[in-house]
Amino acid sequence: MSLGKNLPLDGRVAIVTGAARNIGRATAVALGRQGASVVVNVHTSADMAEETAALVRAAGGQATVHLADVSQPQGARALVDAAVARYGRIDILVNNAAVRREARIDDLDWAQWREVTGVILDGAFLCAQAATPWLRQSPAGAIVNIGGMSAHAGSSGRAHVMAAKMGLVGLTRALAHDLADSGVTANCVVPGLIDTVRGHSATGAPAHHASHATLLGRRGTSEEVADLIVFLCGPQARYLTGQTLHANGGAYLG
Repeated sequence: MSLGKNLPLDGRVAIVTGAARNIGRATAVALGRQGASVVVNVHTSADMAEETAALVRAAGGQATVHLADVSQPQGARALVDAAVARYGRIDILVNNAAVRREARIDDLDWAQWREVTGVILDGAFLCAQAATPWLRQSPAGAIVNIGGMSAHAGSSGRAHVMAAKMGLVGLTRALAHDLADSGVTANCVVPGLIDTVRGHSATGAPAHHASHATLLGRRGTSEEVADLIVFLCGPQARYLTGQTLHANGGAYLG
């Protein structure tokens, strides 16, 4: 358990996919700071995942790392099984794993389409389905899917990313309906222009960043997005479900 007392997420167990860096890492740390035990998931970046886990522990939470390809049924199942084996329960699932390669529709082949949609959309579905029996047992189960502003505002070269991220909106609403009878909430957080370090799956600065500006005159931080995600996982958000919440400094008003 956490080092603190009477924290909002004391005793809760969270899975965060794609937690090697940026919003995933900030979310894992913020959950730990609020008392949660966190399962840090990455596909291959083991060293970075261990760094995230160390930061969670430094923030007062417990953490363990599990490498898994969540785009595959066996990977998602193994991730959930590892969380239960380590902590005995699952209360929170944050579906953050994503691949963001860019290619215009003329050049986008089937393999690229499936790589991106497989991680973003299939991965969220598979993890949610595998975790559902445990989330239903939680007194405050919560799923947060991480969307993308370009799916709402539009952009070139991102048909696969935008389709997958918009698919998360529909999946979120379906989960909200299907899990409401157990009190499990499902919401989607849509980050906008966020100051992040882009990983190997990204191909340079996204085109939509050049065509949008924020009303607040700056880019957001991963920590600001993480704060919203953690709020949705906490006791003050139990009446929020099926919603899509934008965190973009006014770059897109949806």
